[in-house]
Amino acid sequence: MPELRTTLGRRALVLASASLVAGCAVGPDFQSPRPPATGERFARAEPVQAQEPRALPDTAFWRQFQDPQLSGLVEQALGANQDLRLALARLDGAQALLRESRFDQIPTVTLSGQATQQKRSESEALYGPRSLRSYSAGLSASWEIDVFGRVRRNIEAHGAELRAGVADLAALQVAIAAQVAGSYADLRGWQQRLRLAEANAANQDDTLRLVRLRLTHGSGTEFDLARAQAQLEATRSRIPALQAQIAVAQHRLAVLTGQAPEALITALDAPAALPQLPPAIDPGTPADLLRRRPDVAAAEARLHAATARIGVATAELFPRLSLGGLLGSSALHSSALFEGGSATSSVFLGVDWSFLDVGRVRARIATSEAGAQASLAQYQQTVLLALEDTENALVRLQRTRTEDAHLALAAQQRERAEQLALRRYHLGSVGLYEVLDAQRDLYAAQDAAADSRARGLRAAVALYQALAGGWSEERVPG
Repeated sequence: MPELRTTLGRRALVLASASLVAGCAVGPDFQSPRPPATGERFARAEPVQAQEPRALPDTAFWRQFQDPQLSGLVEQALGANQDLRLALARLDGAQALLRESRFDQIPTVTLSGQATQQKRSESEALYGPRSLRSYSAGLSASWEIDVFGRVRRNIEAHGAELRAGVADLAALQVAIAAQVAGSYADLRGWQQRLRLAEANAANQDDTLRLVRLRLTHGSGTEFDLARAQAQLEATRSRIPALQAQIAVAQHRLAVLTGQAPEALITALDAPAALPQLPPAIDPGTPADLLRRRPDVAAAEARLHAATARIGVATAELFPRLSLGGLLGSSALHSSALFEGGSATSSVFLGVDWSFLDVGRVRARIATSEAGAQASLAQYQQTVLLALEDTENALVRLQRTRTEDAHLALAAQQRERAEQLALRRYHLGSVGLYEVLDAQRDLYAAQDAAADSRARGLRAAVALYQALAGGWSEERVPG
């Protein structure tokens, strides 16, 4: 028996050494997929003009809007948002799984002790005592010899999942920063539209008082009075809806920053101007975008993990070898434990090969291969969606800039027309209908211009999000 144990031990060491030297692992080796062919520039990117200032999608894009309150809200959200905390907890779980899988590379060591008292039957104790006591203690170790790479492929899969989790956290940071900036743009846009509605209501109230005065002096009509009153009430009716939108935006910003919905009401109630629209944003090249987007990195890492799991499943076709040993002590009296004569030891080489279950193993391999194909399709779809997001954001920002310029000019001309109509009404050259019509057109033009300005900021935020601005590798654990 000692010779057999020695032989088995030597063979196990030879197999282990061979596996470490060869470093082979069954299953396909991962290769980064080739993204679809793209041009050198985005189709919707504006041509670069000489000496034109262009903003880059850096890791703090919100600073481009030059609004300290916005910057403070984004930084607060990146430190306290509950969704980010949830993603970080999941990332910690992925790190723990990777650490656990790495322990399979080293022997599993256990310490055990046992005290037994047995009362045998009379027939069993024919030539000895019926009551027996025994004591044992031992240190055992077992180690799977990773000849065919099952353990290494499993570690590879967990490592890829961890990288995917890091990229997911980065993508969520981008999304949170964009949500805060977008909600802030909405808030300031609604507040500006509320100020316009209140100002126009006050202007129309002045007109109504003028109509009442003219009616008192006999130069007005009840029809003019009713029409002026109706227009004033229509303008006033829009104020509650705007106030509700402002409250909703305040609640959203508070929750995004990890606070109760009412926490920011006082801080954000004071109206402020819309943040400045940044200069033309440089989108870079499509290739740069795909290297920068964290969702693309996450999809590639999950494809890597799915590929590694094919190797884990394939390794089940081959025998699983394990090397183990025991060093302990066994005695009939506790005082005799650990004495020279009570020492016990054993060495074994285990072979686990479910060769009769090949059909089940091949089914698992087929499942893993199908999962890898699905991950590849998901990666390709993620790449296409990233390119689509960027092209859409580029064209929306460009068209909104153009729209904003036209609407701003239209609002200026409507204001001039309203002043002329009032002047002519005082002179008696036009009726009240022309004044009310001019005031209605002025409010509509000013409201549309304010809405376009807010949508322009939203479009700039969407472009920064598409370009993966707003996250830094320093913010996420590796």
